[in-house]
Amino acid sequence: MTIEATPTGVRLTLHVQPGASRTAVVGPHGAAIKLRLAAPPVDGKANAALRRFVAQQCGVRVAAVRLVRGGASREKTVLVDGISVAQATERLVGDPASR
Repeated sequence: MTIEATPTGVRLTLHVQPGASRTAVVGPHGAAIKLRLAAPPVDGKANAALRRFVAQQCGVRVAAVRLVRGGASREKTVLVDGISVAQATERLVGDPASR
């Protein structure tokens, strides 16, 4: 799973499934974190929902979450400012033993 440190926070590699019945973190998907989003993949709604969901999960403002790659793809790279790798791992992945 890819959560990398950046000078201001972390870089997340995500695999996003839009149009799901509910929004949730699913778990690892290859080297990415798989997320299901209830928002449809039209008119940027899924990307906006992704930013809100990642901000909520990480405990940061929506403005601290930036989509830097994959705007029209399921494979996305997101930068989250103001959080450490350990915090992002705990908040997005949790304890792998509990899965």
